[in-house]
Amino acid sequence: MISRRGFVAATAIAGLGLGLTVADAQEARAQDTNYLLATASTGGTYYPVGVALATLTKVKLQPGEGIGMSAINSAGSGENIKLIREKQAQFAILQGLYGYYAAQGVGPLEQEGKQDHLRSVSMLWQNVEHFVVDDEHRDSGTMSDFANLPEGSKVALGRQNSGTLGSNRTILGNLGVDIDEHFDLMYAGYTPSAEALQNGQVAGISTPAGVPVGAVTQLMAAAGGSVAPLDFTDEQVAEANGEMDLWSRYTIPAGTYPGQEADWNTIAQPNFLAVHADVPEDHVYLITKTVYENLPFLQAIHPATKAMALEKAIAGLPAPLHPGAARYYEEQGVDIPEKLMAK
Repeated sequence: MISRRGFVAATAIAGLGLGLTVADAQEARAQDTNYLLATASTGGTYYPVGVALATLTKVKLQPGEGIGMSAINSAGSGENIKLIREKQAQFAILQGLYGYYAAQGVGPLEQEGKQDHLRSVSMLWQNVEHFVVDDEHRDSGTMSDFANLPEGSKVALGRQNSGTLGSNRTILGNLGVDIDEHFDLMYAGYTPSAEALQNGQVAGISTPAGVPVGAVTQLMAAAGGSVAPLDFTDEQVAEANGEMDLWSRYTIPAGTYPGQEADWNTIAQPNFLAVHADVPEDHVYLITKTVYENLPFLQAIHPATKAMALEKAIAGLPAPLHPGAARYYEEQGVDIPEKLMAK
């Protein structure tokens, strides 16, 4: 765990960054409502997207409403769950699967129990599943081909202890494959995994990320027809979800990757904006409204937010919506399922 003063906080006003400590930001809240948004390491996507959200909040809401936000780096989703639980941060960006663990009190968060205070605000962008096998293993062109790889096949499904490996373990487990028993796992990042498939060192890979994934682009350009991207059928989408309803249909348009002549019908899970239930409804309403009325502002700061759209705002959310966010979506005519309405 990192100490409170070990956080690096970042905020920007009118495009200018100001580094803050957690103590500084909390002192500022004594005079203004300045929320903390936990992200992840500065080298990934969570942190710059968090800074973009904090910038937007400060620029649009602080002058008139007194609502500010500061983005702080952290160890990622697992740490962010703890920060929200202990109210060291009010907002956080979370991987959908970790949000599910927290909301249900299962998996690595089973000992902590259900995090009943956790609420969703919006899907931000999606981690799109890219399962690819050596073409010699293509049969149906669907995930059945991955599940039917011979026992002992070497595959690359993510680094040890990574979210990538965890999500792949969940998906394939729901499809009836225990990856730790059935496969010989190569623990590697995306580029080494793609190169291993290209070189015949592994039979298949999975690289969940925003489209396009650089490693997949390089693989498809270099390997051509010797590798096969795998689709999910509607039945396999349901099976992969199990009881979670976390992954939703995602179509990668033909031509996105070199040599990709047909649409790639896969699935995706959300990275989403979470909030503590104690944050006032009006504040979450205004923040949600501001985000969706200023998407070009966000998209100019970081391209990951180009995936955001009102019609996708609640796709795959694993925790109930905060009433403030739900109020905005209802005003916009979004059909909210009962399971996402906070009790």
